[in-house]
Amino acid sequence: MTGLVYKSTGSWYTVKTAENQVFECRIKGKFRMQGIKSTNPIAVGDVVDFELDENSDAITGSIHNIHDRKNYIVRKSVNLSKQTHIIASNIDVVFLLITINNPPTTTSFIDRFLVTAEAYGIEAVLVFNKIDTFDEAMRDEQLYLQYIYSAIGYKFLKVSAIEKKGLEELKGMMIGKVSMFSGHSGVGKSTLVNALEPNLNLKTKNISEQSKQGQHTTTFAEMYDLSFDAKIIDTPGIKGFGIVDMEPSEVSGYFPEFFKLQDECKFNNCLHKEEPNCAVKKALEENKIAWSRYNSYLKILEGDDEHYRQDVFNDDRIASDETRK
Repeated sequence: MTGLVYKSTGSWYTVKTAENQVFECRIKGKFRMQGIKSTNPIAVGDVVDFELDENSDAITGSIHNIHDRKNYIVRKSVNLSKQTHIIASNIDVVFLLITINNPPTTTSFIDRFLVTAEAYGIEAVLVFNKIDTFDEAMRDEQLYLQYIYSAIGYKFLKVSAIEKKGLEELKGMMIGKVSMFSGHSGVGKSTLVNALEPNLNLKTKNISEQSKQGQHTTTFAEMYDLSFDAKIIDTPGIKGFGIVDMEPSEVSGYFPEFFKLQDECKFNNCLHKEEPNCAVKKALEENKIAWSRYNSYLKILEGDDEHYRQDVFNDDRIASDETRK
């Protein structure tokens, strides 16, 4: 039998067939994923082959094959530095939920996520959430980020699950697709899914006032069928986003505004650091590239994963003030 993985809890996988039959399955034997040291060999969104267990009291299945993935979103495992964690696979579009102050989303986090989406060929859309909570300063921050990323070519939406703003536009981008919502804990992923499909009634929690951090409510990635011909993968909140298996020479190719300029650099292997006649650094000096993006690029290039969970929005903003002239 063949089905689509809707939920992964680490040892059990909920698999749904084309006939809408749902089975709880386990892995048969060990999977050796090509070149991937992953904490989860099977991810939500995978198409798998399985067989039903005859000897079980309950009807369960054993997965014995994973179909080739067209793409996946992967990051460094939080606890195991040499392991990776595949968040989800076979995604048509990923929506990165961004909040300005409750909790703050850093430009460094946004850029790491976008680089990974670019590397695996997944369309990424920025969703500025909780716009109903904005004061003037927060609105200014949002417009600033909107300016940076729309100039690069990224699509964006402004939404409020509470006030039902922007939901129809969001739905329109999801129809006929497998979408994934991602972002920090507390940015409102589950609340937004509930606003799109109230019958799901996913659990939500308020932001911790003490730390301004979100509290984990989604503990495992899970896919849901929506009533308007769409599938959504709701994912656990991410504190940091460690880049996986990327050579220094590759990194600039996943910054679209850098990629457009690299043929104008004097050296074809230019890393846009100390090299003379670098088109990227020239554009940076002319404020045609955001300083925050260049700083993110340098951190990724230098393998600065030690601090990627502690980046503070204000540090990024101060470093980027030149772009506001």
